Amino acid sequence: MGGDHGPSVTIPAAISFIKQEPDAELILVGLEDVIRAELKKYKADALPRLTVLHASEQVTMDDPLEVALRRKKDSSMRVAIEQVKNSTARACVSAGNTAALMAVSRYVLKTMSGVDRPAICSILPNQKGGPTYMLDLGANVDCEPHHLHQFAIMGSVLVSAMEGIERPTIGLLNVGTEDIKGNEVVKLTSKLLQADHDRGALNFYGNVEGNDIFKGTTDIVVCDGFVGNVTLKAIEGLARYFKLVLTSEFKRNPITMLGALIARTALKAIGNRLNPSRFNGASLLGLRGLVFKSHGGADAYSFEWAIRRAHEAAKNDVQAHLASMIAELMPRTPVEEPQSTSSSI
Repeated sequence: MGGDHGPSVTIPAAISFIKQEPDAELILVGLEDVIRAELKKYKADALPRLTVLHASEQVTMDDPLEVALRRKKDSSMRVAIEQVKNSTARACVSAGNTAALMAVSRYVLKTMSGVDRPAICSILPNQKGGPTYMLDLGANVDCEPHHLHQFAIMGSVLVSAMEGIERPTIGLLNVGTEDIKGNEVVKLTSKLLQADHDRGALNFYGNVEGNDIFKGTTDIVVCDGFVGNVTLKAIEGLARYFKLVLTSEFKRNPITMLGALIARTALKAIGNRLNPSRFNGASLLGLRGLVFKSHGGADAYSFEWAIRRAHEAAKNDVQAHLASMIAELMPRTPVEEPQSTSSSI
């Protein structure tokens, strides 16, 4: 029911996904009459492996956390997350209010042992042809070194499970690669990660800069949620701007239109590689269950990718890997850090 478009996007995405994945089952949670009407519109009201679970309320994009947590106990968001808690579902996907989704997920599922704060992790394309995993992308605006340390551990376990990389490389996002660069939080985080690297627990590459994300310098890029969210939104905006400029320039006159016709195969391939919709679906790491967040403005194509990310994580038994490896790698108590007096970057 969530996101900017609700069932008009989520239902066609679910129908397309279920038709292509014979081993998957989907539970559509929300206002039953609305969902069934949308299914009937697409002549999918009798489609197998699709069930409807009624929830009488919905969390809007403007709802305060207090409303989402305390007042709307039968919201589609909460009911969906409860399906993960009671093992009826392996994962939950939502395009709803991000803050509410994180808060309700933490309340219902709880965090894993040793995890102070869950983090939002998503993937970005790189020039090596593989994904760069990046976290946190907005769940934690203000972080201490031990939070970033935990993000690195969770990201490492996720990449290992999803990509089959035994020791994925970790980069710490900074304003320079030198050890002297950055604020105190980043410098202290670097020391924690280097200590893990020295004892063989993590594969810490060192500091990386923004351009390293798309170079594929490391498998994982770690940052706080403020930096991560601004970076992600800037990247999405640039991708759409590039597509707009390219389209307008090729339509400028008959000669450029002819050039577009000749290059249409390559242009289509470029559009697919740079389409941010293909990278929709961020995991909320650190919870006792799989929860995936879709962009609120996602269209059906984009939301289907979020469902695919959740399905892939369930198939790879990511939650079991996270539970076992995080228990092994995570420090038992938060590391005491001196208070930082430096200003933010």
